[in-house]
Amino acid sequence: MRGKSAPKRSILPDPVYNNTALAKFMNYIMVNGKKTIARAVVYGAFKYIEDKSGEKGLDVFDKAMRNVSPLVEVRARRIGGANYQVPVEVKGDRRFNLASRWLIQAARSRKGKPMREKLALELMDAAQNQGDAVKKRQDVHRMAESNRAFAHFA
Repeated sequence: MRGKSAPKRSILPDPVYNNTALAKFMNYIMVNGKKTIARAVVYGAFKYIEDKSGEKGLDVFDKAMRNVSPLVEVRARRIGGANYQVPVEVKGDRRFNLASRWLIQAARSRKGKPMREKLALELMDAAQNQGDAVKKRQDVHRMAESNRAFAHFA
């Protein structure tokens, strides 16, 4: 590895809920540097959630992130000419990153509605342990469970 690793930048909390995790999530949603649009999408999704379910949008978001965050994943490891899928515990930052990525990907794959509604529906599904993002987490856990025999290679 050449040189120093880049310093970890602190992220400012979002202006409405004063929550850094939500600000980071908005940055993942953002496309082509359009932060205003990303904020409008997230806040619109929270308003949609509050109108439909009566729960606070931030509470649903936190619950959804907890339900989608993976505990273990598999990493490819080459040992003696063979590749093994080795189950590894997921650290905090990567856990949030994967959960955010899966939620956004699942929301974008829904068809026929504006992004704020798609995101709101995916967050509500994930808060109830349903939806594509939770299915993705279960698939990753199942893969790690089936490769548990190779855990000693970690």
